[in-house]
Amino acid sequence: MIGNSREITVGAIVFAAFVTLIGFVYVSGDDGTQIDNGIRVTASFNRVDGLVESDPVYVSGIRVGVVEKMWLNSNFRAVVTFWLEEGTQVPKDSSAAIHTDGLFGSKYVVLEPGGAEAFLETGDKIQLTQDAVVVTDLLDLIIAEGKSRLARQAQ
Repeated sequence: MIGNSREITVGAIVFAAFVTLIGFVYVSGDDGTQIDNGIRVTASFNRVDGLVESDPVYVSGIRVGVVEKMWLNSNFRAVVTFWLEEGTQVPKDSSAAIHTDGLFGSKYVVLEPGGAEAFLETGDKIQLTQDAVVVTDLLDLIIAEGKSRLARQAQ
């Protein structure tokens, strides 16, 4: 009888821990951002290699939003819509750049604030953009530069 009650107690503890873990995962899955509130702005890029929807958007190292949607326009440029948290004030003349976290890390967008007194509003378009750097292109450039220097030294 004592063995059965011990098994029931252990089973109840394991079940409670499982339910608590599931609850924690469910609650922590919500990052607290309300997609309905905030502002949406767009920017056009020649290349967005590796950038995906839900990647973060930063201003001065602080996460202020997410990449919401991407598509090709009629000129075959990648148009990216950013959702910025409500209350985020970014000058209208700001620029957007796609950066990589480390050499082979994930991509994210950095907004570099400009000097305008007016702030971005829903529907605005960021005019100044910097495309994603493709690591293989960068490595090819470094290798070509090295070969060029070797060839000049050999002469």
